[in-house]
Amino acid sequence: MHSGRAPELLTKRSLVAVSHAIEQAALATAEDGPLLVMALFQRMPYLERELPVWARIAATAAVTVVGVAGQRPEALPAGLCGVALGDSEDLAREWSVIALTPRFGAALVAYDRAEVEPAATLESGRLFEGRWGFRRDEALHEALRLRERLAERLPAPVRAAVDDVLLRVRDLPATPGETRGEAALRLVFSRAERAVRARRATGPDGGAVTAKGGPTLLDEPGMRRWTDADGVTASGTLPVALVGVRVDEPPGVPERLGRRTTGREAQALIRAVTAPLRPVDRAVRLTDQEYLLILPSLTEEQAVAVAGQVHEAVAGLAQSYPFVAFAVHAAVTVTTRRPLPVADVRHAVAWAAREGVPVARLAPESAEAPTGP
Repeated sequence: MHSGRAPELLTKRSLVAVSHAIEQAALATAEDGPLLVMALFQRMPYLERELPVWARIAATAAVTVVGVAGQRPEALPAGLCGVALGDSEDLAREWSVIALTPRFGAALVAYDRAEVEPAATLESGRLFEGRWGFRRDEALHEALRLRERLAERLPAPVRAAVDDVLLRVRDLPATPGETRGEAALRLVFSRAERAVRARRATGPDGGAVTAKGGPTLLDEPGMRRWTDADGVTASGTLPVALVGVRVDEPPGVPERLGRRTTGREAQALIRAVTAPLRPVDRAVRLTDQEYLLILPSLTEEQAVAVAGQVHEAVAGLAQSYPFVAFAVHAAVTVTTRRPLPVADVRHAVAWAAREGVPVARLAPESAEAPTGP
């Protein structure tokens, strides 16, 4: 949105709340038509989840247009015009919802930063930069922008219907008092967002298991809830680096050290494996010897560096536990696939251990045979 407002940093959770508010405004009974509604959903799974609502919007609006990247939207409800976006165009990373009539307007326009903040789930912590508001002139501006960008991809009747609404809106002055209603809405949204952040700061992660005296890990069910607890997550958006780690203890360690010492060693080992993690990262314990580090928004080189830090931290345990040197092997990939390709990473870790490779790299977005550093 180019209204002069300073852009805001917005989480997906807050964007969902604003989007739903605009959708409900579009569904409200009012004698201020015709109604134009336009939205960009990034990827088809996000639109599919909302199709029942958008079918109702399309049934009452003069024209309704939705766009997604990655595939052509097909078999949409009657009245819903789907537009395919190219993966490489900037509209593919845009999340927009615009509702416009001659007497009302609301618009949300946000751009995916491909970053996350610590949150209850990977999806809800995704970060966007953008603006939202309930002002008709701003909604008109954004509708004109999308009409220009999508013009050649709209069927002629749809394009004519869009132009008819835009012409009628332009002919009427804005409604006085919009800023008062918007100020009240912003107060409600900001307080709700603060309440969510407060709960997030104090609540534990679902599916977490804690090594006694050590850091918190996720188990596999907890990992699935964290990566897909919102009911939908789409491939092709947030890049996530995965580092699979396998730590093999020397033969006879339990017999030589005894149960109590082995327990302390296990705690120290988990601390070493998880030492490089940021607050947004997660560690998963797959087996007694296997771990998976989930690192949103990191590049492959950064993930390889994390794997190197794990190697160094585990090697340093020999200073605390003399005569015990663990064998560490790792595999690294960066993916936008959902669900995450955990099986591919585990296969690559097994290959690295078998071939004696300290850190293997998977081909990007592929399950091809891994390579050495």
